[in-house]
Amino acid sequence: MNNLTPVQTQNVGRMIKDMRFVGMFYIVYGGLTCLSIIGALIGVPMIISGLRLRESADYFSTFQNQNDENAMALALEKQGSFFNIMKILMIISLVIFAIYIVFAIIAGLAGFAALLNT
Repeated sequence: MNNLTPVQTQNVGRMIKDMRFVGMFYIVYGGLTCLSIIGALIGVPMIISGLRLRESADYFSTFQNQNDENAMALALEKQGSFFNIMKILMIISLVIFAIYIVFAIIAGLAGFAALLNT
């Protein structure tokens, strides 16, 4: 039915299961993160990325079962969308963490200076 070897079919099957699990994890985690207003800034993109990953798994499953080349192209497109969203979230997280470290250092230095002045 398809041009995949048995080993490739097994690997794709495991990948589909893993993608569905990770996608559902991101959807649930994003939903929990959205419980706060500030958390929604991170939660909504996580939900969207989880949905993209689950869509990709569905297209990979279609490709595996029907050997549909269009499904493979869509699967890769959705998976690429997932990775782009996650890349942006990682960059934003690193920037926020760096700002936090700078403020922590400034607060620590201010506190230390206040101790010296007393």
